[in-house]
Amino acid sequence: MMKRLLTALAALLFLGPGLGAQYRTTLQDLDDSETVRALKEHVAALSAAELEGRRAGSEGERMAADYLESWLREYGIDVLTTGNEFGVAVGGDTLQSRNVTGLLQGWDKNLNKHYIVIGARMDNLGMDTLMVNGEPTRRIYYGANGNASGMAMLLELAQKLSYARTLLRRSILFVGFGASQETFAGSWYFLHRAFAEDASNIDAMINLDMLGTSAGGFYAFTSSNEDMNTIVSALKGELLPVQAQLTNQQPYPSDHTVFYDAEIPSVLFTTGRYPEHGTGEDTYGIIDFQGMEGELEYIYSYVQRLCNGQKPLFRNDSVKPKESSVSADVFAYSDVDVKPMFLNSPDPATFMERWVYQYVKYPKYAAENGIQGRVLVNFVINEKGEVQDVSISRGVHYTLDDEAIRVVSASPKWRPGRFHGKKVKTAMTIAVDFKLDKKKGTFGINGITIK
Repeated sequence: MMKRLLTALAALLFLGPGLGAQYRTTLQDLDDSETVRALKEHVAALSAAELEGRRAGSEGERMAADYLESWLREYGIDVLTTGNEFGVAVGGDTLQSRNVTGLLQGWDKNLNKHYIVIGARMDNLGMDTLMVNGEPTRRIYYGANGNASGMAMLLELAQKLSYARTLLRRSILFVGFGASQETFAGSWYFLHRAFAEDASNIDAMINLDMLGTSAGGFYAFTSSNEDMNTIVSALKGELLPVQAQLTNQQPYPSDHTVFYDAEIPSVLFTTGRYPEHGTGEDTYGIIDFQGMEGELEYIYSYVQRLCNGQKPLFRNDSVKPKESSVSADVFAYSDVDVKPMFLNSPDPATFMERWVYQYVKYPKYAAENGIQGRVLVNFVINEKGEVQDVSISRGVHYTLDDEAIRVVSASPKWRPGRFHGKKVKTAMTIAVDFKLDKKKGTFGINGITIK
């Protein structure tokens, strides 16, 4: 933690004293989670006045690129130092821009030469001069939501995935795209020049653009790709803080279109257009950081499925077995008419509070070695209300995984779910957070929560 704070301080000093006007720690901030604090740091730094709106090819865009590169390294991502710089012809001149590319290697020797690209545009509109009361006044297009929010999300996603690298089969490329506002020049250069030799090994692309105003919704645009949509549907069965809403209309043209044109399955995650879009009012103050934290958890789960599942097809004109961990007669939790009930409650939190909280034990080895994290447990409630087919969809360590399976498997009977009045098997997923009490060095009842 101390290293992180020192790095953040260095970044703030690098960006200059004017940053403090946008982000200062307040008493209210002390209640923030570490993730929310990090998102605030990143958005404040990347939308600071010193970057002057990050116009493509400008010093501000270069500073944003340096910031991304520094934090990717801090988070344990291998940064590729060659093949990132390119020129863009604009109005008879050539501006110089660059991408930032980081690599997180997957563990599966048969799949780690295949890649999932996670990208976010770095540039914005820069600044201009307008007349106010007859006086020329500088206007900065800060771009806090467009797209400091997407870059912040990329960085925190990189940190979470770096921690979980032993669970990732495919490799991940994190890319900050330069000159995106200039006909997506950075993403085009990455795909057709810098990474052209291995472009056929890119299995899918995730684009993070404008993710800071969730009051208007949280959307996934896949160009109606069936396989990418299937993951969105599958995640409805997980107890995540937010759920993405599939949309058939593109909320905003962005770098995913370059990958789509190359017939690479792609998804844009965004909270969509907002009143301050493309104006000088797109500042730190409009960002919903708690909303971003929930979106981060969702996108993290989406990436895990992409990295570890079957390769998505661009078009489903060939036979491909559907990915499923349960049989065809099992209904998703979100699809049944009447939800399964534990102790007469359809709320899964009751199961966590009245059963998991009461009987889970923190494994001694995990406690002694500081092992903690979130375990996602899949299970099925059959027609008799019995728990069966308990498995781990995302683990942390075998000790924590085994304990989560033990407690769920020992569950008393539920009241089964129903579909069209008939009792059916219902698939469920719960999230068990193992957390150590750092002050006491022990596990307490609040160490496991449900979200």
